[in-house]
Amino acid sequence: MKKPSNQKVKSPISRPLLSRRSFIAKTALTAGAFSIIPRHVMGMGYVAPSDKINLGFIGLGRQNSGLANRFVSSTGAQVVAGSDVWTTKMDWFKNHVQGLYAEKRQTEIFNGLKMYGNYQELLANTEIDAVVIAAPDHWHAIMAMDALNGGKDVYLEKPLTHRIAEGVDLVKTVKRTGKILQTGSMQRSWENFRRACELVRNGYLGEITKILVNVGDPAIDYDLQTEPMPKEIDWNLWCGPAPLLAYNHRLAPSSNDIDFWPDWRKFKETGGGILCDWGAHMFDIVQWALGMDRSGPVRYIPPSDKTAVRGLRMFYDNGIEMVHEDFDRGWGVRFIGTEGTMDISRSYLETTPESILTVSLKDSDTRLYNSNDNHYQDWLDAIKNRIDPICDVETGHRSATICNIANISYQLGRTLEWDPTEEHFKGDAQANAMRSRENRKY
Repeated sequence: MKKPSNQKVKSPISRPLLSRRSFIAKTALTAGAFSIIPRHVMGMGYVAPSDKINLGFIGLGRQNSGLANRFVSSTGAQVVAGSDVWTTKMDWFKNHVQGLYAEKRQTEIFNGLKMYGNYQELLANTEIDAVVIAAPDHWHAIMAMDALNGGKDVYLEKPLTHRIAEGVDLVKTVKRTGKILQTGSMQRSWENFRRACELVRNGYLGEITKILVNVGDPAIDYDLQTEPMPKEIDWNLWCGPAPLLAYNHRLAPSSNDIDFWPDWRKFKETGGGILCDWGAHMFDIVQWALGMDRSGPVRYIPPSDKTAVRGLRMFYDNGIEMVHEDFDRGWGVRFIGTEGTMDISRSYLETTPESILTVSLKDSDTRLYNSNDNHYQDWLDAIKNRIDPICDVETGHRSATICNIANISYQLGRTLEWDPTEEHFKGDAQANAMRSRENRKY
């Protein structure tokens, strides 16, 4: 159920970053302001000017190119700006969005599309009401908190943060600013996942005893070979808070016209491995099904083989066991209950016995938040109504925390006791130190 919140110039890539203090001072007076777009520029699918929300996109890689399609196609928002450290991606994105407007709305972009090599300059644009962030994971928290402090609502891709402490800070920042943050764990807006979680939540599998989650491997140290540095990128700014890594096109390709997802996801310096990349989807579904959106497992037991990339066992306080395990059906979740089992992924929803899947929910059963299959419009509606979206900041933080603790447990190779209320490890100074890291000064 939605809950009320507490409140209702093109720059070259080489331009220095604005200081946080000057950025926040410049934008604070206009926090929450909404822009009015004239009726005649709406094109098809007209939405009243008072309902228009101007969006800026930060990180113009493959993910945000897809998100731009979603927002232009299925919402009334207006895409007005983009930012990236690649000049090539800014040019590509501008053409991409112009093409989307011509195809989906039969109109041109209102007043053009402003592009910025420095994301803080985009945030300083007072015509922008909200931002969509799909930069690499190591930038998520910093960019999101800058946006929130500058008065912008935020759509932030998953996993929400790169470190546990960042998530704690981000939750506090959302509460303090009263802004709206939607986590990009869009499976919560898919009907089959909602149906699966309602069957679990209402006991149609009986008592849940064990859950198998298959997602990818834990993060590894950066190991790509050095390649010549392209002139079209500000590499110092791409690395930002991460160590200054050797350039490789697999880590950061210059174009979106590629047949692979960039490898920054795999490495500790810039991501959380595919364990985090897909765990933020699949562990998130477990959290939703069990009603644990403000908590999580309390004990993590890694496999005895320290080279293993599967086998981590996680236990909730109620005794339910969750295992990072390959059950030979691709990335997905298997719920095992006393009355049956259920497998759920993006390509299947199956139960044993089959009759569980066709059961009709009773009037007395718990119904989960229904975003009407549109994760993107749900965020915009939350902005307009100043209410929590389907995957709010703490929901995203708790799911990301499971992924981050899983990486820590695999790395340390020992059992970890986690306090989800205080959000620290019990009696383990080394693990607690790994909740955060010292960022590079960039």
